[in-house]
Amino acid sequence: MKSNKLIVILFFLSTHVAFAQSSINMEAVKNLVVTCTGCHGAEGVSNNPLWPNLAGQKKDYLAKQLLAFKNQERKDPLMNPIADTIAEKDIDLIAEYFSSKN
Repeated sequence: MKSNKLIVILFFLSTHVAFAQSSINMEAVKNLVVTCTGCHGAEGVSNNPLWPNLAGQKKDYLAKQLLAFKNQERKDPLMNPIADTIAEKDIDLIAEYFSSKN
């Protein structure tokens, strides 16, 4: 299980660096959320009952939850390290992306 977490974290970090170096556009946002889609599905609909669907959730709710994971106010051994690597300015972009999916 630990090696899976490490793979997810390393993958996220590599995609996050690529996003930080590009201008903000929809393609960049898709690159930013690619780590999320590994668990939550390509369109934000998870095929695993352990992970919630993100598609169609309200933007403010998604942003609040992601920030809570980042700030360790909400605990999850997989989400906390991933959220910790996300810049606060990118949280709204991620939330907007998944809230627009149905």
